[in-house]
Amino acid sequence: MDGTVIHWGGAVVGLIIAIVLIFRKVNPVYALFGGAVIGGLLGGATIDLTVQYIIEGTNSVMGAVVRVLAAGVLAGILIESGAAERIAETIVAKLGEKKALLSIALATMIITAVGVFITVAIIIVAPIALSVGKKIGISKTALLLALVGGGKAGNIISPNPNTIAVAKGFDVDLAQVMINGFLPAVAGLIVTIIVAQMLTNKGVMVSDSDQVTEETGRKDKPSFGRAMVAPVVAIVLLALNPVGSILGIEALQAIKIDSMIILPVAGIIGLIAMRQTKNIIAYTTSGLNKMTGTAIILIGAGAIAGIISKSDLSAVVVQGIEVMGVSGTFLAPLAGILMGAATASTSTASIVAAGSFGEAILSMGTAPLAAAVMVHTGATVIDHLPHGNFFHVTAESVKMSIKERMKLIPYESIVGLTMAIVATILYGFIF
Repeated sequence: MDGTVIHWGGAVVGLIIAIVLIFRKVNPVYALFGGAVIGGLLGGATIDLTVQYIIEGTNSVMGAVVRVLAAGVLAGILIESGAAERIAETIVAKLGEKKALLSIALATMIITAVGVFITVAIIIVAPIALSVGKKIGISKTALLLALVGGGKAGNIISPNPNTIAVAKGFDVDLAQVMINGFLPAVAGLIVTIIVAQMLTNKGVMVSDSDQVTEETGRKDKPSFGRAMVAPVVAIVLLALNPVGSILGIEALQAIKIDSMIILPVAGIIGLIAMRQTKNIIAYTTSGLNKMTGTAIILIGAGAIAGIISKSDLSAVVVQGIEVMGVSGTFLAPLAGILMGAATASTSTASIVAAGSFGEAILSMGTAPLAAAVMVHTGATVIDHLPHGNFFHVTAESVKMSIKERMKLIPYESIVGLTMAIVATILYGFIF
């Protein structure tokens, strides 16, 4: 195969074109493929070689795609059985109205952390948040920040598509990425509560028409104990090997089960515990449908990453950092931040950042696991811009206008930035 190196200028133009197309509401998958083709051709590659590089890029993300689809089993079971909704209701009820924002943020964090996609987790908790907000007088702005901030915190410690993508991108263990994201996630949760408290009386308040009636909820939700079986099984199985490594227990270190097996198995065990095995086909089909869109976008991200990885962009970036005298450690979170802003998707940003800047980040002396966590947290800083579906889905979840939703962007960026800063300090300079 021809070893032509794509000129970095062409690769960057291709990425910019992909971003512009996404802003123009072109389907993100086609936008990313279109940018990849243009980037390859402008960078000096032939049509055949451009196609070859794109295929190599998409092949590189197939491991992540397979794991994302497998995760759909757990997600589908938690959502369709009513388990996720029961977990959220229980947390809010136990913490009470005096700690409303904490309970809302924590519920969303936990629902996301156990494997429910962040937008779905917010949709699940939003009706509860609106009901509480109306009762005790909390603005939609504060409520949505609690939902989004909690979701972002849970998202970096979950077996969700973004975590799977960044783990695969840097070839590190998924559970290790989740565990190392815990302290940044806690910092994000704390900042979410502090900022949300400041916004309690700012913005539009909840009206009667914003609330969801009881008739819309499930009547046959499982008990909290049964609802927690699947998440607990998943977390325990994922943690066996990392815990064994930390404690030096050889028996646990020898247990290496991929998330592709763990997540579906945990979901099925949870389904048995909830006595709903008759619904296994319906629930898993729903879960697969929820993950399919994300899986396809990851393939598009792999295409543009394939082109950029075959360019000399990494060498140019490293040279620029050395000339400016900036620590190479900052490249990891910056790559996540920039790609998060570009794609308005944590998952897509994780793949593109890892594929495009991974080699440069590692060449600066950053360990793969540290790089994965820093890129991952960086991707949450500005991944909520209007050209992504997260912005619009979250606005709709609390029936907020686009104008009001725009005002929330700086505050949710503070949450993501907090997690990125904590991760960078911990894994870039301390550990």
